[in-house]
Amino acid sequence: MIFDTNALSAFLLADRALLAVVPVSVVIRLPVIVLGEYRFGLLKSRERVKLGRLLDEFQKVVEALPVDEMTVHPYAEIREQLHKAVRPIPQNDTWIAALAVQHQLPILTKDRHFETIAGVRCVSW
Repeated sequence: MIFDTNALSAFLLADRALLAVVPVSVVIRLPVIVLGEYRFGLLKSRERVKLGRLLDEFQKVVEALPVDEMTVHPYAEIREQLHKAVRPIPQNDTWIAALAVQHQLPILTKDRHFETIAGVRCVSW
């Protein structure tokens, strides 16, 4: 399962509703895009030290998903699909969706725009 940035944030804050939908045995994957977005958000947070430490520990037990040369194919297809449908989404979310398609994994997210992308499965809480 791929965590979107809002899922990562909720997970680190021990959101009970989110924890209820994440199976104990699931392998959690964090796109490098999500890590970058979250670290950027931490720069503005009053809780940056505490949350930064939690993220450091969490990164030790999850798999980071890099963007690679295979990611560009689903990325281009998703961009074309969204362009034709006149449904733009944030650029970083397009990369996250491309990783989900590439690795055939659902995205844990509160963002509904992922649901409009063919081939992307979403889980919400």
